[in-house]
Amino acid sequence: MEIQYKRLTSDELDTFIRMRIRQLREEGATEDIDLRPALEDYYDRHMADGSFVSWLALDGDKIVGTSGMSFVEKPPYFGCPSGKIGLLSSMFTDPGYRRLGIARELLSRVVEEAREYGCGAVQITASDMGVLLYTDFGFVKNGNFMQYNL
Repeated sequence: MEIQYKRLTSDELDTFIRMRIRQLREEGATEDIDLRPALEDYYDRHMADGSFVSWLALDGDKIVGTSGMSFVEKPPYFGCPSGKIGLLSSMFTDPGYRRLGIARELLSRVVEEAREYGCGAVQITASDMGVLLYTDFGFVKNGNFMQYNL
């Protein structure tokens, strides 16, 4: 098995969205709507303007791992003078391909994309399974992260 890596294009978007939904299910999300149209709209718009990038891992023609990085900008602060932040998402590896270094390679590629974009920080809300990967990579927990749902 030789894993190849490539950037996501519109050609792989349908499979990418299926894997994103599979990831959300695995993380225990409650499905009360059809998320596919919203995901299609998001990825179409943000891939077109360059504010979303993804790297894929492939075993032959089969996508076995995904990653994603959304770029956002907020007012600059001392910890991030550019104000540009990468929001990491869509980190998923097919269960049959886990523990082979695929997620780490995908993570390093999208983090490099954030660096090239000019981001001063990368953030993620990690699943229980992902915490070890991210802390090993150098991410640190921010105990003050909070969210208010509208």
